[in-house]
Amino acid sequence: MIETETTETRRKRLRFRSWHRGTREMDLLVGNFADANLASFDDAQLDRFEALLLESDPDLYNWMIGRADPPEELDHDVMKLLRDFKYPSLKD
Repeated sequence: MIETETTETRRKRLRFRSWHRGTREMDLLVGNFADANLASFDDAQLDRFEALLLESDPDLYNWMIGRADPPEELDHDVMKLLRDFKYPSLKD
């Protein structure tokens, strides 16, 4: 977290980073998750989410779909929310 950054500004920054990961597929997955959850995250959860955003797309994706277990320090409530998130249907 940037020292002079407000919580609202931080949420906006993390939302932007979620939608600009580098691969369109992960942009959609992580971006939709961020849109649905960041507003309700407290500062500690924002810290944990920000730590996840530092990870590579392939690793994060494998953890999200359960193909691999995340490292112990990243296996927390926010990772569980990512794994359990119900993504919006594209059939609308």
